[in-house]
Amino acid sequence: MKKRTGKETLIRVLVLLAGLTIAHLGVTLFLLADLGADPFNVLVQGIFRTLSRVPGFQALTHGYTHIAICFLIILVLLVVDRSYIKIGTILCMICGGPIIDFFTGFLGPLFSEGGSLWIKIPVLAAGCVILAFGMTIVIKSDAGTGPNDLVALVISDKSHAKFSLVRVLVDVSFVAAGFLLGGVFGIGTLICAGLVGPVAGFLLPRSEKIVTGILAKCSL
Repeated sequence: MKKRTGKETLIRVLVLLAGLTIAHLGVTLFLLADLGADPFNVLVQGIFRTLSRVPGFQALTHGYTHIAICFLIILVLLVVDRSYIKIGTILCMICGGPIIDFFTGFLGPLFSEGGSLWIKIPVLAAGCVILAFGMTIVIKSDAGTGPNDLVALVISDKSHAKFSLVRVLVDVSFVAAGFLLGGVFGIGTLICAGLVGPVAGFLLPRSEKIVTGILAKCSL
């Protein structure tokens, strides 16, 4: 395998951060639509609610539960195939929250509680498409992928199954497990579970061309 130069690594990380920003713009739109949590956060919510009833875990928060699950995924990958864990995996963990906070502060005033469902559903669908696009840019940057997205990616790679199908199955599994543990989902969760995977599968080869083009222009 060709060893990457420092310049190439920097460009790939910048591409990842661009994709991460796009993806979390989509997440922000999804959250502002207020029609249900995304599949992974239904799982996080279910685990959080279950653990918070256990003595000694009352101080646990949703955020800390999210981080703990991501770390658990990383630990599993260290055993399964550590090559998937890169600098971008860590960046995805620590940068996602601040990006969402920024977009929420910027776009939040445009959304009002109890808004029309006919506005919320298109906003949510747009958020899912934007999320899928940003996610594929992150994946094709080859600088690392967020731990929760790595679950579907690793299963797809190891099983040689279509990423779109695996993503849907993984999202459904997240929702089912989270719901059984006490998590709450809504119509937005179902739309996200059924839309993000197929859109990401469609966009992956196109995002690869975009990233390849950026690297070529930078003479890498």
